[in-house]
Amino acid sequence: MTKAKVAFICVHNSCRSQIAEALGKHFAADTFESYSAGTELKPEINRDAVRLVKELYGIDMEKTQRPKLIHELPPVDIVVTMGCGVACPFLPCRRREDWGLEDPSGKSDEVFIKVIKTIEEKIKRLAESLKD
Repeated sequence: MTKAKVAFICVHNSCRSQIAEALGKHFAADTFESYSAGTELKPEINRDAVRLVKELYGIDMEKTQRPKLIHELPPVDIVVTMGCGVACPFLPCRRREDWGLEDPSGKSDEVFIKVIKTIEEKIKRLAESLKD
């Protein structure tokens, strides 16, 4: 069976979508392939996201990921928008979800960790739904 390709989409592809890509690869690699992209680019992944994901999971996002635009993605099966409060451009897919996550950029570590843990839970739920 071919694994589903999941794209995590956010405006700048610098924080929530990058975290989702990293945690998707970490927790659900046996179920789906994880990608992330945005409609605008930031020059780097959010520093707090990099630091906290490394502290919590031992994942160095800077070694395996970079901000990307949606045209760089392969064809995907599932699109997950992070809750950016903007209309994401159309990306053909079989399934679409919006996770409605608060942007933790510039906020405390506690807020960041709450968002990271919510992403972890949602990744695991998505993986379970694809196994059924």
